[in-house]
Order: sequence, then structure tokens, then C-alpha cells
Amino acid sequence: WRFCISASGKAAEIREDCRKMEHFLINVDELDAGSRIDRYMAQEREELSDLSRSYLQKLIQDGNVLVNGCNIKANYKLKKADIIDITLPDIKEPQIEAENIPLDILYEDEDIIVINKPKGMVVHPAAGHYSGTLVNALMYHCRDNLSGINGVMRPGIVHRIDMNTTGVLVACKNDFAHNAISAQLSVHSITRKYEAIVYNRFNEESGTVDAPIGRSHNDRKKMAIDRDNGRRAVTHYRLLENFSKFSHIECQLETGRTHQIRVHMASIGHPLLGDDVYSNAVSPYKLQGQTLHARVLGFIHPRTNQYIEFEAPLPEYFSHLLDILR
Repeated sequence: WRFCISASGKAAEIREDCRKMEHFLINVDELDAGSRIDRYMAQEREELSDLSRSYLQKLIQDGNVLVNGCNIKANYKLKKADIIDITLPDIKEPQIEAENIPLDILYEDEDIIVINKPKGMVVHPAAGHYSGTLVNALMYHCRDNLSGINGVMRPGIVHRIDMNTTGVLVACKNDFAHNAISAQLSVHSITRKYEAIVYNRFNEESGTVDAPIGRSHNDRKKMAIDRDNGRRAVTHYRLLENFSKFSHIECQLETGRTHQIRVHMASIGHPLLGDDVYSNAVSPYKLQGQTLHARVLGFIHPRTNQYIEFEAPLPEYFSHLLDILR
């Protein structure tokens, strides 16, 4: 909490002050250098996607957005390694309650907890989802041992996967671990492998999609290929099995943009089976959202500095669907 300063200077009071507001720290990477800060916040940051650009500009004008501890203007051009400190004042948030929801825990120690997230579970509370989320479950299981860097709505959450995507996700129990994992995410050094079932057969055994992704100009809830203002996004894919009308593939993320696999595969004519956002096709099977599973997650442990890797087996629905397709 060294970025949150209170008049008293006492650690406990600093922590309490921070929990009364939405607070974000963003490390600017080389790919975003040169972007105007107001445009970057409005178009590229998922956690700010519900806020208009005019509101974000007012936050900057009112001194609620600092870069490297200093006030800036809305036309400030970002530099590599800048630290953006954003405070959203006077946020009226619902009380988030701990809930006794069973968790499929793959690994746990004093710093991190690795979960195999089921389909249909939202990672953190948001409009329309204030209960039944992974955060509600973590608050019950971990009690007060969750990092607070991402505020009261996202305790412990350092990255996320979509509601209808299954698989491995790591949460952090303290700010030390959170900062360490976040730093690895920012330089794209974490191993993330997914499996998906997509429409249409592949002629090639493997390939790479290197296409920038940004917020859709037509629908802010969707992402899209944006070669003018998007952030660089790279997905490596490998064919596992071809079927008559579908394919089973592995995707390895080099970057981690919102909906990256879903957008990239749709852009090359292979939208994910069951994806009702990025595919116009009607699934011939009864599915709950896209057929996507985060199978492998690997990173440097924040305390031991040793590389560790976790794997979540394919969920039953996914394996059953493969049997049908075969």
C-alpha cells in the first residue's frame, strides 16, 4: 500500500482508506508508449471500460490520475515504465459477502492459491453479478488473506478468464505476491495454454495470429481487431485434431488481451464453438458459451523464484463433446 498515502501515516489506516475507493495501478509497457493517456484509459483498459472518455478526462483534470506521482493533462503521451495511479472517488459499492462455495484448488500456500474455475462462474463482482463469484468464494476460503491492490471488488484477483471459460487461474493472498505476478503478466512471461473447439478444419498444423486488439467502436462490450489504435496481440495455435466441420486446437498466448483467443480465431475464419458474441453460427450442440479451457498456467513463484506450472484437466462437457465429434 505504499502508493496510498494518508495523513496519519499508519499502515492499518492507509489500508482502510484505500478500501473506501476504487484504486488502480497500471504499469505502462513498451507497446503502449506514445499513446495519449485519456485514449489509452478509455479504449485499452478493461477495468475502466464502463467509463466514458469524458469522465476519464474529468478524473485527470481533478487530479485523480497521476503518472509517476505527478498530475498530468489528458493529452499526456505515455512513456515506457510509467506508473499510472488512478483513483475513482465516491464509488458507491455493494457489500461483497464471503460465500461458502466449493473450490477446485490445484495448489495453495501462504502467497498464492491456484484454482480450476468452472464454467459459468464470474471471476469478480460487477454489475449484475455480486454473488456467486470466485471472489465471494475466495473471501470465505482465505478470510482476510487476499491482496487488496485491485480494491474491494477484486481482492486477490491479478488476472481473469471469462465467465464461460474454464480452467486455471491464480489469485494472490498478499500484495507482495500480487506485485510479483502482475510484473510477470506485464512482460508476457507467464505460460498460458488453452484448448478450444473451433469451426472449420485447418489445412496447416500450426500458425500464429499477430493482430492488434482494441475495444470495438460499434459495441464497447466487444473487442475487435484494430490496426490503428489496438494493442499488439499474439496467439500461437496448434492443431490437435480435425473433424468434419470443427477442429480441436491448442492456443498459447504471447500476450493477454481481453477475449484474445475468441477475437483472433474468429478473425481467421475459425470462431469458437458456442461463442455467441464473436460467431454468427448457431451451435448444433447445447452449450453454455464458448468451448474454451485454460489448461496450463506457469509462472515464477513470487517467494521461491522457482518456475511452477499447473494443469487443469479438460472439463467433462468438453471431453464428451470431443467424443461426439470423433
